[in-house]
Amino acid sequence: MNDLTFPIIFMLIMVTLEGLYLEFKRHIVVDWHDISFNLNSGHIMLWLFRGLEIFCYGWIAHHFSLNLLKNWHPAWVWVFAIIAWDFGFYWLHRLHHKIPVLWAIHKVHHQGEQFNLSLAVRNSWYSSLSSIPFFALLAIIGVPLPVFIAVSILHYSIQFFNHSAVIPRLGILERILVTPLHHKVHHVKDFYYSNRNFGGSFIIWDKLFGSFEKLPPNYNIGIGGPASSNNPVTASNAPFLALFNIQLPQSTPIRRFTVNNFLITSATLLLFGWVISYVYFYGYGYDGNTSLPQVVLFLLLVIGTVAIAGLTDGKRWGLALWMILAISFPLIFVLLWQWTSLVFLLLSIALLVHASALSLGYGRNPYACA
Repeated sequence: MNDLTFPIIFMLIMVTLEGLYLEFKRHIVVDWHDISFNLNSGHIMLWLFRGLEIFCYGWIAHHFSLNLLKNWHPAWVWVFAIIAWDFGFYWLHRLHHKIPVLWAIHKVHHQGEQFNLSLAVRNSWYSSLSSIPFFALLAIIGVPLPVFIAVSILHYSIQFFNHSAVIPRLGILERILVTPLHHKVHHVKDFYYSNRNFGGSFIIWDKLFGSFEKLPPNYNIGIGGPASSNNPVTASNAPFLALFNIQLPQSTPIRRFTVNNFLITSATLLLFGWVISYVYFYGYGYDGNTSLPQVVLFLLLVIGTVAIAGLTDGKRWGLALWMILAISFPLIFVLLWQWTSLVFLLLSIALLVHASALSLGYGRNPYACA
């Protein structure tokens, strides 16, 4: 395990535990298909563009940094970076609600209708790309790349927990920090409230710039309108098609079957096992030594996200694609390229068992039209 894979594993554990707690302890109906989409919405493409964001930051810092912080004590550099990053995020977030092309990116996050930890990772493929201009200023000022990466992880971790459905009120901390209570306001299905509380970690920016609001007594989560697609390719690109009035041929979707919560969630977790493997071996993927196994693994993971979308929508092609994927991983990586560690063997076996069970009808029922 390295410093990049641990946050992903931790995120998966926390999302799963919170869902189980809500369902079995609080007896709240949890939409596991929605959680699956949130996790599946853009993990591998988003990771690719996150790598590009970091590559761009490093390039700007190398060529255009003014080195304004070079004589600062390291502790003050960290303090400045923590505050400045969050200030930049506040304006990044606020402008994503004001500028149509940026809203087309951010809209995917707001289409989720359940407020829980999985909503934090529901994002468009292009979220990291649109943040590059906002954080470039830190590179120009002279915040070192390792500090920028560490501070980003810190703030994104705080934002992750700000989507929790179980964290209680935090008392005096709510005067300074963004908490789940504050951030839930931002997800209320009412444009007045969803255009409030833009802060990432510190609520002081909203109070300073007049965008703070308290949670109303009655509310729903989401943005309304047509339901978003379960296909991450469609979900990330449909807002741009709508923005530019591009009409694609429409067909009536036909659902052939339903997959139970356990199998759809376990499919997502199994695919994440290979995502973690990708991150472990290749990091952000921009070290200049791209190999054939890296490209093949990346492409299979993209196919996997689409296959899970097909399973969620009850499509026969999703079932076929998932089976092809389950066969491809052991054939290509275990037999051809000799990835024979215990982890890869277990992932391959588990994926084959999962796909075979679905193909044989276990956990899959014919769809009954209402």
